[in-house]
Amino acid sequence: MNIWRKSININTKERVEFIDITSKVENFVNSLDIDTGLVNIFNRHSTAGLLINENEKGLINDFKKLLERIVPVDGNYEHNRIDNNADSHQRSVLLDSSKTLQVVNGKLDLGTWQRIFFVELDGPRTRTVNIMVVGE
Repeated sequence: MNIWRKSININTKERVEFIDITSKVENFVNSLDIDTGLVNIFNRHSTAGLLINENEKGLINDFKKLLERIVPVDGNYEHNRIDNNADSHQRSVLLDSSKTLQVVNGKLDLGTWQRIFFVELDGPRTRTVNIMVVGE
């Protein structure tokens, strides 16, 4: 059993942004001599998240609208007295901070339309995502 680790930096451009990081994760896994294992992707930020879903523009826009409906930007949030980003923190609890995926036959085992997204909720910023692979 071996363990590999890599950090990737993501420069976001918008306050709320869905960034497809699938190819970065796949490239890392493909660079390893691994047949079977697990990949853990960890987002190190409390105002961002991770999501696995389809990369279709209309769907991404629907996700943004959903987040706005559930947690409006202009809510009466106590945390806003500090940073004015309470909505971003609250939206992040609706998403995961980490995802674990399988590696099968040397490849990331995603469904046909599944992609891995880093979801920025308080951008623009420079963010870091850690990837750890355990396998053989």
